[in-house]
Amino acid sequence: MTSDHSTGSSLFEHLLELRTRLLSMVLSVLLIFISLAYFAQDIYQYLAKPLLAVMPDGSNMIATDVASPFFAPFKLTLVVSIFLAMPFILFQIWRFIAPGLYKNEKRLVAPLMAGSTLLFYGGIAFAYFVVFPLAFDFFSKFAPEGVTIATDISSYLDFVLKLFFAFGIAFEIPIAIILMCWTGFTTPAKLKEKRPYVIVGVFVIGMLLTPPDVISQTLLAIPMWILFELGVILASFYNAESKKIKEEKERIENE
Repeated sequence: MTSDHSTGSSLFEHLLELRTRLLSMVLSVLLIFISLAYFAQDIYQYLAKPLLAVMPDGSNMIATDVASPFFAPFKLTLVVSIFLAMPFILFQIWRFIAPGLYKNEKRLVAPLMAGSTLLFYGGIAFAYFVVFPLAFDFFSKFAPEGVTIATDISSYLDFVLKLFFAFGIAFEIPIAIILMCWTGFTTPAKLKEKRPYVIVGVFVIGMLLTPPDVISQTLLAIPMWILFELGVILASFYNAESKKIKEEKERIENE
């Protein structure tokens, strides 16, 4: 009876802790959004720079919906708020799971969470500074004669957000590889053996995650391949550390 009561109390405490962490995440996004709302138009203008830079003289972006000029910038600002709050969100996740980890496990997991944030930001930066200028320049040069480029602001926002998420998630490959090897799902040696299949796979994924153009597909596939190789190298290190942790756990249990 005491054990059941203790288990129920423990579960209730965990649920309260989870609620507190989730509320903190939502509030952090809300505070950042309120702070940036005044600059919503400027943020959208900055996002549109790669396209505006390659559009023919006299061309402008358009709004085909009455409310688009208002909602599109605020939608972007909300997404930017989530991106900016990501370190705090991951910190809250870390605070929730850290008590259940061993000291050595914390030493391995903490860099993974920090690294996942940096890689996600790196993917977004790569898309904005490298992919967008090349892709938009390619599109504008191959427009049929007599066709005026006038992109709808909502369509443009949806397009670039898809690319941001695609590149941000794709840049998490090293973290995914480390976790798969750490949990025993695979090993660095097996991944090296499957390298030819991985190369084909990243180009297929690039085709599925990006719009139907060769430039953005290739610019996603090549970094994914490089990140795969980086993930295999890092996984070898984490496997060695994980083996030490396992041996230490066995030693503590035997004592």
